[in-house]
Amino acid sequence: MLLESRILVVEDNPAQAGAIRFCLERCGLPCTVIANGYEAWKLLQIEDFALLLTDHQMPGLSGCQLVERIRQDLRLASLPIIMLTAKRLELDVSRLKEEFRVNAVMMKPFSPRELIANIRTHMAAAACIA
Repeated sequence: MLLESRILVVEDNPAQAGAIRFCLERCGLPCTVIANGYEAWKLLQIEDFALLLTDHQMPGLSGCQLVERIRQDLRLASLPIIMLTAKRLELDVSRLKEEFRVNAVMMKPFSPRELIANIRTHMAAAACIA
């Protein structure tokens, strides 16, 4: 799975999704953008990705629910995950990292440079493990 360099972006806000896509593609990181967790889950069943970048709060299947499904799937369990959230003061980041094994949590608004640095760090670490 980790030989694939594409990133799956799950973001329900069209403006935010577009900005993320622009940032990733400008840095040479191919991505697929999906607007909700259900569609992301379906896509993860048939395609491989190097990293998941997901919003925390989405209608339907939330970021945590998506991550929980991923971590229970043996084929996807080691997929690096970065969660994005606007809930700066309401989230227990330690719990997300420990219970859901989220690699990083980034607060919105975030710096595009910080996003790219986080993605590269976690993709490189995953490639070393594989």
